[in-house]
Amino acid sequence: MQILELHCDPWRDHHSAETAYPSDVHIPIDDLDAFSFNPDHRWVYNKFLVAQSQGVECGQHDVEPAGYPVFCKPMMNLEGSGTSTGSHVLDNVRDYREYCRPGDFWMRLLTGDHVSTDFAVVNGKVSWCRHTLGLPDGAKFDYWVVEERVRPRLEKYCADWIDANLPTYAGMVNLESIGGRIIGAHLRFADQWPDLYGRKWLDALIRLYRSRTWDLVDTGRAEAYSVVLFGPHGSPYAYPHPDLLASCRATVGISSIHLRQFDDQPLVAPAAPLCGVRLAVINSFNLDVGLRVRAAIARAFGLQDVNSAKTLQGNQRTQSP
Repeated sequence: MQILELHCDPWRDHHSAETAYPSDVHIPIDDLDAFSFNPDHRWVYNKFLVAQSQGVECGQHDVEPAGYPVFCKPMMNLEGSGTSTGSHVLDNVRDYREYCRPGDFWMRLLTGDHVSTDFAVVNGKVSWCRHTLGLPDGAKFDYWVVEERVRPRLEKYCADWIDANLPTYAGMVNLESIGGRIIGAHLRFADQWPDLYGRKWLDALIRLYRSRTWDLVDTGRAEAYSVVLFGPHGSPYAYPHPDLLASCRATVGISSIHLRQFDDQPLVAPAAPLCGVRLAVINSFNLDVGLRVRAAIARAFGLQDVNSAKTLQGNQRTQSP
């Protein structure tokens, strides 16, 4: 099986390194590949249509909102377009006229938990799901909590939406939601933390794409954390010493550590201009351990001040893209 990575960050293939895949099935982990493989369902990458499908108040750029505040962002959700600098909270008509441009749309400003949920879907029916709560730190996410618990209301809402809108689809679907409403849909799974889903999850993924079945017995879930290290744009970064990385990876509680591959040239990250450059992802079953390891890797990158959003668990006014 081929885990496609034609358009992906190099670290996205690490989860499949120890699994033997047959070559006759493709599992996309990138939106461009998922878009290409699913012509009947690719409309879900249009966020305006996703909002319309839920009855959420919204409009294209040339239709002025009846009231404010609203959230304005690009309609298409490919190649990081949804995280561009074109995403704004619009507080009044002046903001609307200044920021809502062709290719954008506006929708009701949502508040509440920002959750990324992976669904295993067979012919439009949800067979499995797992929720991940994003904890923000300004314009970026500081870390994600891969939750052990279920969210019955959100699960039913999303399952009903999938059943109504993707009735013939089989594969993984990732839905991003805020306050229980879907803000983005992807015909793939979240590539950042599948190692935290358990040892048997990847094997079940293979069978899903090979035979359109899902048979994972998902017992023994444990809460887990995916901690991210960002650095400023335009800086040259020296790669951390292998001995340090080996020591960090051997730390009890760490599941995986994945670093961006780069040379000695300044890095840019056009998909996330407000966040800086994503340098490392630390997946852990212990949050304090994950944060300590991130701090050690940050020092190796020459970054001395790494803020944690560990206590920022309240609602955020600014809706994420």
